[in-house]
Amino acid sequence: MSLVDELKSAVTPRAALLVVGVFALQLLFIASYVGALHHPKPRDVPFGVVAPPQVSAQLVGRLEKLPGDPLDPRTVTDEAAARQQILNRDIDGALIVAPTGRTDTLLVASGGGTVLSSALQTIFTQVEGAQQRTVRTVDVAPASAEDFDGLSAFYLVVGWCVGGYICAAILAISAGSRPANRERAIIRLGALAVYSILGGLGGAIIVGPILGALPGSVAALWGLGALVVFAVGSATLALQSVFGIVGIGLAILLIVIAGNPSAGGAFPLPMLPPFWNAIGPALPPGAGTWAARSIAYFKGNDMTGSMLVLSAWAVVGAAVTLVMSSLKRKPESEPIAGELDEVRA
Repeated sequence: MSLVDELKSAVTPRAALLVVGVFALQLLFIASYVGALHHPKPRDVPFGVVAPPQVSAQLVGRLEKLPGDPLDPRTVTDEAAARQQILNRDIDGALIVAPTGRTDTLLVASGGGTVLSSALQTIFTQVEGAQQRTVRTVDVAPASAEDFDGLSAFYLVVGWCVGGYICAAILAISAGSRPANRERAIIRLGALAVYSILGGLGGAIIVGPILGALPGSVAALWGLGALVVFAVGSATLALQSVFGIVGIGLAILLIVIAGNPSAGGAFPLPMLPPFWNAIGPALPPGAGTWAARSIAYFKGNDMTGSMLVLSAWAVVGAAVTLVMSSLKRKPESEPIAGELDEVRA
């Protein structure tokens, strides 16, 4: 056989397409992570202003005109209301203007991301300095001393996501990417559910009692973890049931390439470029990270949206998997089996 014939025999069209797909995922990975994280800066950060009536409107207007639009300021009635809005995650910080004296108070919440709270301190050090005033910072929801840069919640959710799609991928590799019938699909979803419960519990125990990285309810983190793992796993099973083995690559595209840099982990959402800021809350890593931080630092506030997103991924993924398993189709030829057939021929 000539070299060309050997090449045609050794590299099947399916294998070549899979390599091209991997190459595309590699480039998308680089573009997504570098595009999202190479130049973080605050944009339209929800921010409260508590000031005497005679200066409140003027101050809000001045903050709205800051170069680069870092803030989305709004008037808040008093300091207690500002603190409550921060804990409710309605705003990310607030400036309390002293009616007398020249020292104002900046309220931040490093539990939502220390990079953002540091950026707010930098902004208001400059803003107050330009007015010959000073500012002192009060952390309303401080990150744990064992949670460096507030990243533990993000890494916890990333671990849960990785477990979800790898578990689904193993089920596909070991027994065919598309379930042979509805009963097999139910078995896979049941196995995934058991894995999700155990994975959620394991992660909650590691970051809580074992490492002390995150405060908050272990039970609540357990429930969140189980939902995150099942949502990602069922979505991966659904993609595999529709697209075959290529579905694993699509799951990586959604969860790893698009989801992780847009999750608000390394840099909170207001510091991400518009595209990643927009897609992050709708993907499991972003929804999970937001909910985990809410449990750890914000008394479980403002979790409804995130839980609905995760539930939607779980329910739709399971439904698509069951529907696709019920459709009649030709028996699937797995990659290894296909290559053996060619060798026999």
